[in-house]
Amino acid sequence: MEFRIFVEPQQGATYADQLAVAQTAEQLGFDAFFRSDHYLAMSGDGLPGPTDSWVALGGIARETSRIRLGTLVTSATFRHPGPLAVAVAQVDEMSGGRVEFGLGSGWFEDEHRAYGIPFPSVRERFDRLSEQLAIITGLWTTPAGETFDYSGEHYTLAGSPALPKPVQTPHPPIVIGGTGAKRTPALAAAYAAEFNLPFVSMDVAQKQFQRVADAVDSAGRDPQSIVYSCAFVLCAGKNDAEVARRASVIGREVDEMRSNSPLVGTPTEIVDKLGPWTELGAQRIYAQMLDMSDLSQLELFAHEVIPQLR
Repeated sequence: MEFRIFVEPQQGATYADQLAVAQTAEQLGFDAFFRSDHYLAMSGDGLPGPTDSWVALGGIARETSRIRLGTLVTSATFRHPGPLAVAVAQVDEMSGGRVEFGLGSGWFEDEHRAYGIPFPSVRERFDRLSEQLAIITGLWTTPAGETFDYSGEHYTLAGSPALPKPVQTPHPPIVIGGTGAKRTPALAAAYAAEFNLPFVSMDVAQKQFQRVADAVDSAGRDPQSIVYSCAFVLCAGKNDAEVARRASVIGREVDEMRSNSPLVGTPTEIVDKLGPWTELGAQRIYAQMLDMSDLSQLELFAHEVIPQLR
């Protein structure tokens, strides 16, 4: 099982805060540093304000050397596919080929309203996501010296030089996630190297993992060509008192978190609760770190949990 750190900077974090977490995670042996792509806090004042995900990851790329970097997930409503392909390819080059590209349809209507971003219907958002995946992968895989054209309902490209190319070939791994019953598994089977489920129960995960596996099989793909992952809130402590203290800092109830996240509790408790998730097929775990100042929690997890499950 692989372990990755996942942060929510829109809740209130500077670039320096994110860099400190990424560098600490790298030193401690975590596999990746991922961040959300949001412009508005879901609670609290969000001070000092949001940071752009790909600008921040570009900076972190130059100040780390091993850890992989990505988004859970970039919103297709925020950017046009052509400039997004350029930005992600650039960060891939800046990182020496360590980028992983999570892309989703977008869901948080308030942030769109707050920053003047159109927020179409669910159907249109999924249509745009589908077109963006086709365009971005098309731009990245067009041979150098050739041009790329695309004519869709929402986007049209004509004579694009399809540059720059990412370092990774054929392109950075794509992460797709969510609980949609039909279009989500189909998009994952068509494009994803990884399928992610954030904050769901085991029953939901079992059903959705199976839907994706069926879609992968129908697409004629090797079943081993896609990785299955989950994201859970992290609240670990050496003892119950430390767990309770950390829960209080992030404004959550211990019992509530224990009931819906296997990453809440003491190291022994966490290892025991992750066992069934391994049996279910989860190969990667994203630990959502809500208190980005608490780097000692990362040390505890890295030293007491990861060695027992890796």
